[in-house]
Amino acid sequence: MKYIFSFFAALVIVTAATVYYYYEQIKHQADFIIDYHPKLTTRIYDRNGDLIANLFEEENRIYVRYEDIPPKVIEALLAIEDTLFFEHRGINFDAIFRAIIKDIKAGRFVEGASTLTQQLIKNTVLSREKKIERKIKEIILALKLESMLSKEEILERYLNQIYFGHGYYGIRTAALGYFHKDLEDLTLKEAAILVGLPRAPSYYDPTKNLEASLERANRVVSRMHRLGWIDDAEFTAAIKEIPIVYDDTLTKNRAPYVVDEIVRRFSKKIEDLKSGGYSIYTTIDLEFQDLAKKVLKEGYEAIVKRADKPEQIDTLNGAMVVLENGSGDVLALVGGVDYKQSSFSRATQSKRQPGSAFKPFIYQVALNMGYSTVSLIPDVARTYEFEDSDEIKKWRPKNYERDFKGLVTLREALVHSRNLATINLVNEIGLVNVYRRLKRFGFENLPMDLSLSLGSMGISPYEFAGFYTMFSNYGTKMKPRLVLAIRDFSDRTVFEQPMEAEVLFEPKQAYLMIDILKDVVKRGTGRRAGVPGLEIAGKTGTTNNNVDAWFCGFSPEYEAIVWFGKDDNTPMRKKEAGGRAAAPVVGAFFSELFKRHPEMKRSFEVPEGVIFRYYNGKKEVFTDISKPPVVKEEPVLEDQLIF
Repeated sequence: MKYIFSFFAALVIVTAATVYYYYEQIKHQADFIIDYHPKLTTRIYDRNGDLIANLFEEENRIYVRYEDIPPKVIEALLAIEDTLFFEHRGINFDAIFRAIIKDIKAGRFVEGASTLTQQLIKNTVLSREKKIERKIKEIILALKLESMLSKEEILERYLNQIYFGHGYYGIRTAALGYFHKDLEDLTLKEAAILVGLPRAPSYYDPTKNLEASLERANRVVSRMHRLGWIDDAEFTAAIKEIPIVYDDTLTKNRAPYVVDEIVRRFSKKIEDLKSGGYSIYTTIDLEFQDLAKKVLKEGYEAIVKRADKPEQIDTLNGAMVVLENGSGDVLALVGGVDYKQSSFSRATQSKRQPGSAFKPFIYQVALNMGYSTVSLIPDVARTYEFEDSDEIKKWRPKNYERDFKGLVTLREALVHSRNLATINLVNEIGLVNVYRRLKRFGFENLPMDLSLSLGSMGISPYEFAGFYTMFSNYGTKMKPRLVLAIRDFSDRTVFEQPMEAEVLFEPKQAYLMIDILKDVVKRGTGRRAGVPGLEIAGKTGTTNNNVDAWFCGFSPEYEAIVWFGKDDNTPMRKKEAGGRAAAPVVGAFFSELFKRHPEMKRSFEVPEGVIFRYYNGKKEVFTDISKPPVVKEEPVLEDQLIF
């Protein structure tokens, strides 16, 4: 008896020493699970709440709290993995004893008998190798976790930590990925498929081996039925069901140029942007985004089809930006015709010369100074001398049509994009005056010479879209807004972008330009942008040798900027001007949008202070700043006089 007592005493001491030895090695490893902060997927949404993309580093995990996990998911999991979970204290000794007997008979490890608590430990802080040492550590940590966390907390951590195959970490991620459903919308069979995955995620992945996945799910359902957790009807329905399974990419990125722009802007401000579980709410509308992508590609293909030589389309690309006039919200941002071929965003990262698309800003300066739509401008050639590196050089600008019209009205000069008239207008107003007023509009890096008349500075389509809102938004420039807000995992707002508006001139003066730009589309260089039944205003832009082709157009609600050119800045085909290359894309965009949304606002509003009068037999628009000429025989149209 004495020897037996000594033996057991020694056994207890050795066991205690062993436990203490291993506990000292691993006591802090449980902290990762207790103070659980896994890497979480950041999600980007459009303005309607639709998912644009997932951002993540290494592990794609969308967190779910225990209270949001449906009971049927918990029951399915416990039925197949750990029926006595709520009864044991982290270790199921009966199961361990049965497993030991089987392992001894087999002469190797064939059964593990791990509880969910042990599985959580094995999948977070310990290796999966089958060794006695690892098993002892696992038991020690399981006992500690059960003393520190509630059963519900352990289940929450398990269901968010475990790998479910196909790159999905956590059960909510898997539900959204495999079935396009959140957990509360899952059927019993779908839930059974998910809880059956962790045993062998690659083998039971339903996108790769649906038959094996369904067999595993049926075992889950059968086990629930034997336990009495579901009735006969539920059992029969679940066994028969074959769910639809989706084989998606992990990122689900529907607007890669948008996503890249957001990452560029915020990755330095928010260090864990891709792993902090943020929700990023954008102004993008995926319907607009998809449509812009489609029409830009079609415009590109049309240019390619018209090309005579391969070098005319080498490095050819394009960009498109769509804004909401009144808010400046970016509804679509397409930085190229094919993201897979080039991720460089020509919408935001490229600075290109706008050419004649810049002219409306110069003409707006003139209107604000008192010029009217019928003020006469000389459309005649002049030669300018300038000094360049101690050498006197001459500049002889020409009209695109290579002709002269003599005196033309301000309206006609802009409608037909007369270069010489524009240069003479700048000369008449004074280069310094024009320069200063353009700076007040917000333009930077303007050349202090007459070349600014023809848009010789560099600007991105995204920036240019913001400037064009001073026309589309009646004299108030809106700063383009891409991201509305960013909220962290706790739903705290970490970034918020209000609308930024700057009143530059009165709506009545802006309407004069709107009316002229409507004419550009009706009968000028932008005719290919016209849409029957919908008023469109806009301006073409083409730089020397057809290096850049633009169209900047807007309806009463939306604005669309399109650019085409070659990445190496070499010329396109000679006839690929803004009116031919870019304007049809804007026209196609608004035409399709109008078909989908016939409720769109169709006509531009006429603001207070606009005066309508006849001039040379045609109705014209004036204001008390841009006054009509004194013509005795021309009556005022009293029914259209607005004060």
